[in-house]
Amino acid sequence: MPEWLSLLAWGDTGWGDEMVRGALVTLQVAVVAFALGVVIGAGGAAVKLSRVPGLPLLGDVYTTLIRGIPDLITIYIIFFGGGQLAMSVARLFGHTGYIEIDALTTGVSALSVISGAYSTEVIRGAVMAVPKGQIEAAKACGMSRWTLFRRILVPQVARYALPGLGNVWQLTLKDTSLISVVGLTEIMRQAFVASGSTKQPFTFFVSAAVLYLALTSLSNKVFNGAEIWANRGVRRA
Repeated sequence: MPEWLSLLAWGDTGWGDEMVRGALVTLQVAVVAFALGVVIGAGGAAVKLSRVPGLPLLGDVYTTLIRGIPDLITIYIIFFGGGQLAMSVARLFGHTGYIEIDALTTGVSALSVISGAYSTEVIRGAVMAVPKGQIEAAKACGMSRWTLFRRILVPQVARYALPGLGNVWQLTLKDTSLISVVGLTEIMRQAFVASGSTKQPFTFFVSAAVLYLALTSLSNKVFNGAEIWANRGVRRA
């Protein structure tokens, strides 16, 4: 048996099962962070499109700041600043002990903030792409605001936003490799540990690349299917 294959064996003699568990953690973090990011993005888009004075500026500050600095710095700021913020809030209620935020919460929070900034622009652009004539026609038919939002705006925004959100998902999935710095054992962290233990970094980093490629390829198929479903019945020019 080739040495690289024995290193990736399943069980106590290899690292195959550990790498797969790392991939599952990566997928878990990416799914939760992306979902929270879409929620943040929807709120951010509403803020940026708001006519309330000052709110669009706050949205601009958020998206410009998060998209303008490296993602790793954002992760470090949340990792080191999150605990201090939690302790400051706790002191207001009389708690004086040390509070440490676990690696999973830190990773999900950081990636959610990053994903949310990009999702904000995607959703804002999708809202602006909805033909105004459809909104006016719905109002002319006597639709309530809620019905218009549910039956006209949301389906159209979802259709326009899906390609962009697919890109945000890929970004979020690959950014999970950065949260290894906070100690979360995902694909990259597991690859570091395995390569350090076996002195075979090439084998494990190539394995990590294959796992990421498998996840992104599967994701492409899922989003392509979602786009086909969302565009059913749409007449193309």
